[in-house]
Amino acid sequence: MISRIDLRGDALPEGAALRDLLPRAEFDVEAALEKVRPICEDVHHRGTAALIEYAQKFDGVRLEQVRVPAEALAEALAGLDPKVRAALEESIRRARTVHRSQRRSAHTTQVVPGGTVTEKWVPVERVGLYAPGGRSVYPSSVVMNVVPAQEAGVGSIALASPPQAEFGGLPHPTILAACALLGVDEVYAAGGAVAVAMFAYGTEDCLPVNMVTGPGNIWVAAAKRYFTGKIGIDTEAGPTEIAVLADDTADPVHVAADLISQAEHDPLAAAVLVTDSEDLAAAVEKELAPQVAATKHVEDRIRPALAGRQSAIVLVDSLEDGLKVVDAYGAEHLEIQTADAAAWAARVRNAGAIFVGPWAPVSLGDYCAGSNHVLPTGGCACHSSGLSVQSFLRGIHIVDYTRDALAEVAHHVVTLAEAEDLPAHGAALKARFGWKVPGQ
Repeated sequence: MISRIDLRGDALPEGAALRDLLPRAEFDVEAALEKVRPICEDVHHRGTAALIEYAQKFDGVRLEQVRVPAEALAEALAGLDPKVRAALEESIRRARTVHRSQRRSAHTTQVVPGGTVTEKWVPVERVGLYAPGGRSVYPSSVVMNVVPAQEAGVGSIALASPPQAEFGGLPHPTILAACALLGVDEVYAAGGAVAVAMFAYGTEDCLPVNMVTGPGNIWVAAAKRYFTGKIGIDTEAGPTEIAVLADDTADPVHVAADLISQAEHDPLAAAVLVTDSEDLAAAVEKELAPQVAATKHVEDRIRPALAGRQSAIVLVDSLEDGLKVVDAYGAEHLEIQTADAAAWAARVRNAGAIFVGPWAPVSLGDYCAGSNHVLPTGGCACHSSGLSVQSFLRGIHIVDYTRDALAEVAHHVVTLAEAEDLPAHGAALKARFGWKVPGQ
């Protein structure tokens, strides 16, 4: 059901050579880019008419309007299962608790007497948030996008989710209910690259945004790449992934359950166990079969995900080697199920989020840990972070110098300007001092 990669016996290679040995899904955003380009430009030129046409083509629905009416949001919230509402409210509460503490305040540094640099943090003015709606419904992604944007102080928030034929062309009602709980009233029935293009270019109904965030399929990722530079993006999210670093103290029942939980997202989802224990590897393999047989989405998601090239049990000689492997892999979600798990977790350098010990499964982070589940995939955790309040803030430096403070350093500025053959830069200072710079 899941393959093995045996890295025992020889010294592990470094860098890219090690990454090349590790399982990873094929996810060709560049090829998808060529297909989304004409769609994006069509939305640019035809606006709402293009959105309606693509909803018919891709989602099988005939829309009368793309923006979700206010009464549909209210009806969705009124019809929400009370248990689901309570769970969403707790998820929102915990996410707010964590993200509110991420707020930044301005900081002023006195460089010299009379010379200061202040860094202030300004929220993005308008954002477009995306909540997927393909194989599953993700109200949790609404929470994870909206809460940090709100806590950052973003003034204008719009959200898009694909139209659903079974709900009359509206996004899934649980998505709409989550929006209503969060006070987001600008919601659009638009999916994939079409939604990203709507946000980037704007339409008759939707003003353009400064930034788009949220997980999605390869078409969303390709559209984000297409618009990079025109708008800000969080990340080009690929298939979801879990890596588990475990030793012989780990419970194979827990490990197998956690691998399966990630595999149920998508047939391209990655489930990777890295262990120095042959016994644990065998026990997890044995445990997978009955747990898979007892769950849902087996043939269309879980089996192909576990059997795919992106999933494997990776055997290593030691946990030290295991740490090198998970750092090279840079998992979206990394569980540490070892003795002294917190100490090993503290040494990890590359992961979207780290889950410590047997009582912090990825599922907790998906919903109610308070952390954010919009995380970098495909090894991007080696250079990128998950969604947070900081994602929606811009740092701006404010430079404030008196005449005396400028005079003290003016000769250095002129010298560096002339060294770069930019004499007008130096002249800008000379003009302030009657063309005779102090210190020269």
